Amino acid sequence: MQQLINQASEIYQQNFNNEVSFERAVFFSWGCVIGDCTFCYMSTQPLDKVAKETKRSNASILAEFLLCKHLGWDIGFFTGGIGVLKPDELEYLLKAIYQITGEKIWLSVGPVSKPLLQRYLPYIKGVVGSTETINPILHKQVCPSKPLKPYEIMFETAKELNLQRAMTFIVGMGETKEDLILLKQFITKHQINKIHIYGLIPQKGTPFQNTIMPTKEEQAWWIANLRITFPKLDIQCGIWEDRTERISYLLDAGSNSISKFKALKLFGTDVAREIERQAKFANREFKGTLAKLPNINWQEEINRLDLDNKLKENIKTKLDLYLNKMKKNIITSSL
Repeated sequence: MQQLINQASEIYQQNFNNEVSFERAVFFSWGCVIGDCTFCYMSTQPLDKVAKETKRSNASILAEFLLCKHLGWDIGFFTGGIGVLKPDELEYLLKAIYQITGEKIWLSVGPVSKPLLQRYLPYIKGVVGSTETINPILHKQVCPSKPLKPYEIMFETAKELNLQRAMTFIVGMGETKEDLILLKQFITKHQINKIHIYGLIPQKGTPFQNTIMPTKEEQAWWIANLRITFPKLDIQCGIWEDRTERISYLLDAGSNSISKFKALKLFGTDVAREIERQAKFANREFKGTLAKLPNINWQEEINRLDLDNKLKENIKTKLDLYLNKMKKNIITSSL
C-alpha cells in the first residue's frame, strides 16, 4: 500500500502545485422527489414530506456564497434534491451566485437536458453526475430510482457544449477492487475531468446505519489508483469531522482538494484547525481559512449586489447568524 501511495504522490507532484483547497458543496434543499437512495439522509425523510418544503431561502444560500468567496473556499458544486427547484428558480440563483463569486460553478441537480444546460451556460463551468457507484448490480440496489444512463447522456451533451464533467463515487457501499476496471472505463468513456471520492457516512434509518465506515487505506486505495491511471484528473477526497486524521494520508494518495466538512457549523473549532494542520503534514499549502475570519465590510459587499433591497436585507440577517456562530466558535476554542 505504501508503495502505491508513494507512486501516486510522485505523479501528483509532477502534475500539480502544492496547494490544497477546501471545497464547499452548497445545498439548496434537504429533500428530494426521488428520496430512495439507500445510503442517503434524504431517504430517511417522512414519505408525506413535500420535497419543495425543504428548500432553503435564497438569502441563506447567497449569504453562504458570500462567505465562501471571502474565506477562500472553492465551490465544489451547487446542489440539492432532484426535482426541488424549477428551472426559473435555479437560473435566478445561478445568476445571483455568478454575481457574487465572479466565477462559473459546478452544478449537481441530477440529469439535466440539453435545452436547460444551454440556458445555464453563462453561469456554469461543468456538471456533476451523482453516480455514486459504477457496478451495475450495486447501483440498482443503492440508487433504484437514479439510473446511470441519464447521467451518461448528460455527460455526452456536456461535451458538445464544452462543459466539464464530474462524478461522485462512494467507498464502502459494497464495491470491490475489481470494480476499479469499470470505474476507469467510465472515466475514459465520458472524459471525466473531476471525481469526488467519498467514504460512506452511515446514516441512521438507512440500511447502512450499522455499516463500518471505510478505513483511510480503503479510501486512499481508490484515490491512488486513479491518480496513477489519470495523472491530470482532479480528485477530491470527502472527509467528515471524525476523520480529519486521515487527510494528510489522502492528500499523499493524490487528492487535489478536501470536502464534506461542516465548515460553517465547525468553523474556528479545534477540528477545523486540525484540517489545516493535516495539510501541512502532507507538505501542502492550505488555501483560504477554516479558522480565522477576514476583516470584511460585509454590508458593503452586500450593497454591491444588483438584487432587490428586501433580499439584501435578508442576506445580511442570515450572514449575521452565520458570523455570530463562527465568532462564538473561535472564542470557545481559544479558552
